[in-house]
Amino acid sequence: MGAELSDPFGNVAEAFSRAAEKYDRFAEDHPNLARMREKVYEHLSRHLAPGARILELNAGTGTDAVHLARSGYSVHATDIAPGMLQRLQDKVDRAGLAERVVVQNCSFTALEAVRGGPFDAVFSNLGGLNCIPDLRPVIAQLPLALAPGGTVTWVLMPRVCLWELGLVFTGDFKVATRRLSGSGTLAHLEGKRFMIYYYTPQQVVAAFRPGYQLLEIEGLSVFAPPAESKNLALKYPSLYRRLCWLDDRLAHRPPFYGWGDFFIATFRYQPEDLTS
Repeated sequence: MGAELSDPFGNVAEAFSRAAEKYDRFAEDHPNLARMREKVYEHLSRHLAPGARILELNAGTGTDAVHLARSGYSVHATDIAPGMLQRLQDKVDRAGLAERVVVQNCSFTALEAVRGGPFDAVFSNLGGLNCIPDLRPVIAQLPLALAPGGTVTWVLMPRVCLWELGLVFTGDFKVATRRLSGSGTLAHLEGKRFMIYYYTPQQVVAAFRPGYQLLEIEGLSVFAPPAESKNLALKYPSLYRRLCWLDDRLAHRPPFYGWGDFFIATFRYQPEDLTS
């Protein structure tokens, strides 16, 4: 199954390799993106035991892996983009975290190749899994890497984003409606093209049945600006704080948790449910 699914991601790997340096540079002095990551870390900490062993899918340049390792977790960080993996390894080496972070070139569609399992958790942040049209083949492989009772926390892009829909009023109908297509959207990055697919929380919950218990769903940047917005937090800090206040109070509630830039979903792997 893994080999059959890995070939279509050649453009994805090349695009993100080329963008690796820009990816890190964009994150500098970006209070909103930093807030989004902190919300993800807070969510993770509610469901992980101290010292847990985490398999990270689509680890990118290693920002999350380094933070989690510094927080006491052990991380097996995987990605398929060589440029991302190189920056990830460099960050791990500079931080002196080689004993806590293992780096492996491996696709999320080939979990049988992951070394060092089983893990206490499988984690993927900020839409890395939105480049596949169906999550179920990935979920079917999770038992190869995840210990019974372990958790899965994925941060995915939903089909409704209030901030993007608001672009209708600026005349940018293409971006405003790009998430609404059930057949995906063609993305362009560093001269490469690949498809992006969006999921409702309901679709994700259904994909995880049976064998997994939903623990929590949380919207990410529902009223606070999306990850692409760097300037609003810097230029209008008072407005930004008000939007974050609203986000903190409503992002856990339906239907708001499905209307953000992303949503965080956590499940517990309960293989006994498969035979019940």
